[in-house]
Amino acid sequence: MKAVPENSYSEKMVKMQIIARGVTDPFVIQAMKTVPRHFFVEHVEISQAYGDFPLPIGYGQTISQPYMVALMTELLNLKKSDCVLEVGTGSGYQTSVLANIVSMVYTVERIAPLTQKARRIHCDMGITNIEYKTGDGSVGWAEKAPFNKIIVTAAAPNIIEDLKWQLADRGILVIPVGDYRSYQKLMVVIRRGAFFDVSENIGCRFVPLIGHKGFWVKPNDY
Repeated sequence: MKAVPENSYSEKMVKMQIIARGVTDPFVIQAMKTVPRHFFVEHVEISQAYGDFPLPIGYGQTISQPYMVALMTELLNLKKSDCVLEVGTGSGYQTSVLANIVSMVYTVERIAPLTQKARRIHCDMGITNIEYKTGDGSVGWAEKAPFNKIIVTAAAPNIIEDLKWQLADRGILVIPVGDYRSYQKLMVVIRRGAFFDVSENIGCRFVPLIGHKGFWVKPNDY
């Protein structure tokens, strides 16, 4: 990935919103400092782009709160050699954070204009270790499996079996689970052969994961 100069906004964001809340992974901290969040949001002041809240990106989607991006990334326990599946490209910001740490990111987004926009931004940034797919992310990307890590950036009705079985052994899945009309719980799944360890993390709020193994809702239903 092409180096991007750190700026005072990202430094403050990381210090006040991420390190102060207990995120310690040095790879995550450095990636959050390096990736320019304001590249991924339009029509807002730069200071707002680094604020402690999600922001709309169009099509009923959002760019997640910086802390949530950092926490979910830390929960993946990423290694530089990892191959990661991201379900929900969205703005492409989380994708960039992942690509800054690991060897390869496969990202799936159902909304074609978001895929196209994220790809353009990543190209401008010089990122080359991302492969894109427009389609139903709720079923994963079986042709590219197994993945060392999988991250889902939308609320699922349950822990999706297809995604669990696309994990490599000792792979980790991080996914928000619960009713998209209220709140969800962030769930962490670790594959151990034919078995899966499941633990619950913090409460969260995401837009619904729409697809065959997700929710079937119209955009104006949430």
